[in-house]
Amino acid sequence: MSEPVVLWEDRDAIAVLTVNRPAALNALNADVMDALVLAFHTHAHREGLRAVVVTGAGGKAFVAGADIPGMRDFTVAQAEAFARKGQDLAAAIESCPVPVIAAVDGFALGGGCELALCCDMIVAGARAKFGQPEVNLGVIPGFGGTQRLVRRVGLAIAMDLCLTARIVDAKEAYAIGLVSRTVEGSAFDAALEMAATIAKKGPFAVRMVRRALHENADAPLATGLAAERSLFALCFATSDQKEGMAAFVEKREPQYTGR
Repeated sequence: MSEPVVLWEDRDAIAVLTVNRPAALNALNADVMDALVLAFHTHAHREGLRAVVVTGAGGKAFVAGADIPGMRDFTVAQAEAFARKGQDLAAAIESCPVPVIAAVDGFALGGGCELALCCDMIVAGARAKFGQPEVNLGVIPGFGGTQRLVRRVGLAIAMDLCLTARIVDAKEAYAIGLVSRTVEGSAFDAALEMAATIAKKGPFAVRMVRRALHENADAPLATGLAAERSLFALCFATSDQKEGMAAFVEKREPQYTGR
């Protein structure tokens, strides 16, 4: 029996999701994308989950890109359906109720870069490489790369990366704001450590932070402030707020329930 193309492993409050096609450098095809969507829809809402780390098997690549041999003979309609599948995957990740962290050791190119961009944070190891090289193949990014990249790094740099197809290393990716952190060692280990840190925080507050940022990143300031004010107030209806502030006053570690 062949290995599953996507692996989901629960580690107490943290889940590890692994794209498992190392022989193909974890390239995204329809089966992988369907399995990723199913994994998020099936597992991401379990009680007690606090963070998800996404990685790639084999050590050489996070995801090296989309599966080009499978795409070369697409019709226009097939290409649009494939792009929609990639965008549906992005929506599944972004609708996850807990933070999602991409651990990038090796290549995150094309669809792999787009997959990382769907995550809340990207941790890059020293060997990480990022890029949107689609114009080399006579196409453009189709899984949201043009849209998420410009929102993360700005128009000038997004134009540079998408039009020249150049690849950037971890150091430059951090400098332009593409990634959240760079590490000399294992990005996976660092991402697990970040996830463990988040898992100790107030779960309801973590969800509200993500909601405030995701829903208002492109909103006018007044709109964003109004949303933040409402979400801040909503926290005071939770046991997490009461426990968190009581623990602070009593100089002890809080015991959160996520409610």
